[in-house]
Amino acid sequence: MWIVEILIGLASGIAVGTGFVAFLTVLGIVPRLMQLSHSESKLRHYEWAVISGVFFGIYLSFGSFPIEITWWGIGLWGLFHGIFIGMLAAALTEVLNVFPLLFKRIGVDGYLFTLLMALVLGKIAGSLFQWIIFVK
Repeated sequence: MWIVEILIGLASGIAVGTGFVAFLTVLGIVPRLMQLSHSESKLRHYEWAVISGVFFGIYLSFGSFPIEITWWGIGLWGLFHGIFIGMLAAALTEVLNVFPLLFKRIGVDGYLFTLLMALVLGKIAGSLFQWIIFVK
């Protein structure tokens, strides 16, 4: 039975990893950040920052050793979270600007509000389903 659990965990990890890479690729966060900061020559630094962040996040999620952080460390941690969320929000804003153009081209621009509300309500329903059913 443990082999099935290993396969499910591996498949889930691959799916989440693929989704994360696709998310970064589709939104173009790293190339857009390099373009805005005029730091195209630092591509390797960006790549290693993303890879290191992923591995550090995995360690924090599954590691068994606690990490002691000072108040300054917590402030720095919060700053990095704020930068990440801000860049993510900016990237999502650019993607949302694509929706009106896409809907106009495929001829459903009259249903823009309805389709966006369906996306929002679907996300809310999915989150509530997860929290009510799976998180107790």
